[in-house]
Amino acid sequence: MINKYRKLFKGEQDEGHFWPSFTDLLTAILLCFVLIFIIMMVIKSFQIEEMKRTIDQIMGVRVDLVNDLNEEFEDSNGIMVDEQTGALIFNTDILFEFDEAELIPQAYEFLDEFVPAYLDVLLERGYEDYISEIIIEGHADRTGSYIYNMELSQERAFSVAEYVLSEDFPYKNIQEALEDKLTVNGRSYTVGRTDEDGNYSYEDSRRVEFKFRLKDEEILEATRELLEGN
Repeated sequence: MINKYRKLFKGEQDEGHFWPSFTDLLTAILLCFVLIFIIMMVIKSFQIEEMKRTIDQIMGVRVDLVNDLNEEFEDSNGIMVDEQTGALIFNTDILFEFDEAELIPQAYEFLDEFVPAYLDVLLERGYEDYISEIIIEGHADRTGSYIYNMELSQERAFSVAEYVLSEDFPYKNIQEALEDKLTVNGRSYTVGRTDEDGNYSYEDSRRVEFKFRLKDEEILEATRELLEGN
């Protein structure tokens, strides 16, 4: 009988030793998770700060590019630099007859002067690594249907690109760089322009734009993945 109670007492003691040990183990595991979480948050904060610095750098490049483009083309008649995007805008009368998509004779001389000067800024002044795309974009006015003007604006942009990449273009050395980055868009009349009084301008809406895209979209995509924890 005494042995029986001794065994029961010993069992209670063993059980009492077991539960504190199990509690200590859970506490240790919890502390490990907390420590890992803190370390991950510290790493994440460093990554986010690095990403912010990179984005700030990209935005600074855009500002510098716009300034350089303004300086390069400030004395050029008929060329306007968009202060926000850096797009170079010129009226299609420089390049085309009304409602036509074939380049007029004066257009070749204009493009021979404009395109090398434009690419000299984008690709020869330390910006090339930041440029992901160069876009020739055609725009039409509201005369006619959307589809008609989509075709017209696309054909006009394509005519410019076709000449710049052709055998007739005198600056063969820049064609390879263009082929790596150039795209052509037509926007129909979806992005019209207004005059100084804020009224819709048919003349200003008919235009061709040379635009660039920085690698900010890749940066933003990386930021999204970072924030989502991918």
